[in-house]
Amino acid sequence: MIETPSPAARLYLRPVAFADTPMGRPDGAVLRLAGGLQWFGAVEAIGCEGGVARVLGEVPVAALDDWIATLNDEQGERARELVERLTAPRAAIAAGERVLRFDQPQAMGILNVTPDSFSDGGAHGDDAGAAAAVGVDMAAKGAAIVDVGGESTRPGAQLVWEGEEARRVVPVIERLAASGTPVSIDTRKAAVMEAALAAGAHVVNDVAALMWDDRAVDVVARAACPVVLMHSPDPARGADGPANYAHVLTDVYDWLEARIEAVVAGGVDRARILIDPGIGFGKSLAHNLSLMNGLAMLHGLGCPIVLGASRKRMIGALSNEAPPAERLGGSLALALKGVEQGAQWIRVHDVAETVQAMRVWRGLRDQALAGG
Repeated sequence: MIETPSPAARLYLRPVAFADTPMGRPDGAVLRLAGGLQWFGAVEAIGCEGGVARVLGEVPVAALDDWIATLNDEQGERARELVERLTAPRAAIAAGERVLRFDQPQAMGILNVTPDSFSDGGAHGDDAGAAAAVGVDMAAKGAAIVDVGGESTRPGAQLVWEGEEARRVVPVIERLAASGTPVSIDTRKAAVMEAALAAGAHVVNDVAALMWDDRAVDVVARAACPVVLMHSPDPARGADGPANYAHVLTDVYDWLEARIEAVVAGGVDRARILIDPGIGFGKSLAHNLSLMNGLAMLHGLGCPIVLGASRKRMIGALSNEAPPAERLGGSLALALKGVEQGAQWIRVHDVAETVQAMRVWRGLRDQALAGG
């Protein structure tokens, strides 16, 4: 049974009852999630009113049309839009001569050229050539794109002057781009975005969702490049922001939905927007776990999902305070949890291990589709 939502409730749909394959099931029993390798057989309906979210129950895919017909006009329209966005394939993006598709999960390699990042700060010193060689190796090991960052966003990190940040990343990006490696620039600053894009970066990845710098939206709009918008409750404070939520999953969803609309209004093509739930940014362990468990609901925003949980604090909190360098197992567990919920880019430090795990996961799906 499913409860009838109150007339004023805002609806959310979270895909559940995942299936390896549609084969052997009646027509219309499962739907393909975001054009990817996962299928789902039901949605969990959530109604939110007055800041209070309530699970209404599960609706089998085969009964979706009948259930939607019982809703009022506004709720019915929203439910139909959510189903469309949950299932629609995501548009591929260009990265130089490469085309990056979103019909299967891919690794996004993390390349920090900083002295103070929480896991690998200072690993490359000030040697742009050595850093770029690491990025090329990530691509050779299976990373679809390499994310270059010149400023740490760990809790308590110091602000880096934009000129120094650009000095760190530009020589690395130039070398990576010249090698044919797809590159994203991890920055909050418009001037660094401009310098990185001019050096050959293809994607902007902003932990502040283009809110930290007043010029950021215009820079991305004029460049017509893809952009990752990450949730943070206070973009000015980043990982140090307040962890206050009425219901973390719907709160993050609403924040990202509003941010997508604002960025589109600023001239950015919605088809070039990716979203990131911001694991670890202004969130407690319980919040992070809730987001990981409910990640598939974010497909209702209609954008590819980037998941960045590699080596993060939540892993240490669940494993006897293991330091960052000893969090590979937890990183792989979170990566596969994201993959199982249809996340398209998994942002990781350990590229080879993550790619291997995803290839095995993919092999299991291929065998299921083969029917053997």
